[in-house]
Amino acid sequence: MRGLAFDIAHFLAGGMVLVSFMLLYQDRVYALLNIFALHALVLALAVGWQAHTQEAPHLYITAAVALIFKAIVIPVVLRRIVQQLGIHRTLEVVGGVGRDMLAGTGLVALSILVMLPVTQGADPLAREDLAFALAVVLLGLLLMVNRHNAISLVIGFMSLENGLILAAAGARGMPLAVEISVAFSILIALIVIGVFLFRIRERFDSVDMQAMDAFREGRRK
Repeated sequence: MRGLAFDIAHFLAGGMVLVSFMLLYQDRVYALLNIFALHALVLALAVGWQAHTQEAPHLYITAAVALIFKAIVIPVVLRRIVQQLGIHRTLEVVGGVGRDMLAGTGLVALSILVMLPVTQGADPLAREDLAFALAVVLLGLLLMVNRHNAISLVIGFMSLENGLILAAAGARGMPLAVEISVAFSILIALIVIGVFLFRIRERFDSVDMQAMDAFREGRRK
């Protein structure tokens, strides 16, 4: 059973890395939102499995938060925001998708090379999961850097947060107070995201980061 527990935990954590690559590959807003919902669903399964293997019932709350809010509520709300803003176009990618895939592969390799040596004394079940979690965090940062759209920045930030939650769950869980604060932070983040995007649209008539940079440059001149 212990070997099976290892395999399933690593399969789910590795699945999050794979879905992070799928996020990098997307060049359309709605596809990006759909893949993020899948990312959150895999996170919920991974945390739920950690709750089972660690016999930590409080982690089921974390899994439920990820499933309800991140896999369902947030994608639905962002989709409605996109519809109301009238964003129905492709996402601009800095340097192309192929370069992102190569850079992401390098980041995954870096995560393994950095994390495995420094966690030699850690629990075997958590050791490789931490490497996968670091890879998810770095891929989320890459998504934020290489997209010129505010929606992509929001998705990149939340996928990065998913990696942090995976790391915390693999490292023998999080206190219940932290999980409750995560739920409230998600609700607050939804409000801030909505206000932020509507204000951007109202002010610049676009959510493209290049358009905002061009506006800034024009004002300086």
